[in-house]
Amino acid sequence: MYVTIPTDDAANVPVSKFVGTKPKSSQAHVKAGSYLYFEGDEVEWLYVVKSGVLRLTRLLEDGRRQVIAFGYPGDVVGFPADGRHHTDCDVLVDAELQPYRLACLEGTCSHQETHRQLLQAALREISGMQDHFLMLGQKSAIEKVASFLCVLTDRVGEEVGNFTQVELPMKRADIADFLGLTTETVCRTLTQIRKDGIIAIDNIHTIIILKPSALLDLSLGDDD
Repeated sequence: MYVTIPTDDAANVPVSKFVGTKPKSSQAHVKAGSYLYFEGDEVEWLYVVKSGVLRLTRLLEDGRRQVIAFGYPGDVVGFPADGRHHTDCDVLVDAELQPYRLACLEGTCSHQETHRQLLQAALREISGMQDHFLMLGQKSAIEKVASFLCVLTDRVGEEVGNFTQVELPMKRADIADFLGLTTETVCRTLTQIRKDGIIAIDNIHTIIILKPSALLDLSLGDDD
């Protein structure tokens, strides 16, 4: 999952909705805290997230960490760079994954529909990554945090009475590293949005969206 820049046609549409045909192996269950792969590992498998949440990270040369993306249900993770993984991937919430051999992306397997859908997922990831990096350079802190909440609301929000509830399994530091902010800025911005009556913070991992239209306006820079 990347944070993309909303458009008039479809704001905050999920990055990918993959529907597999015939997988090359049975589904895999991985526990929170475990690693799926590490940066530099040779790529053998791609993974469709069926449930749970993954975190993709890289260590910069100066030792700082960058959260590249989060893997939510419907996302495909593990796309190669020169045949190797370009991030670490660990599990934030117990996950169920559908593995596909890399050969299915390269078109050397017999399932042409699987190849087509994996290729489309790869192209969507490239587009989403470009939009995310563009957002990092253009948006203010409050616009970034609001955009992050809007995307999660659209992807995994649950209706609770008249409002929508969003679970944040990641730490505030993860959100900061994903949005190019400091942890203090993320905390301060969430508090500001709460004081404005747009969200409620039920606990550190649960956000309730009280005014979705106002949150979307914030993400677009319209906070008048």
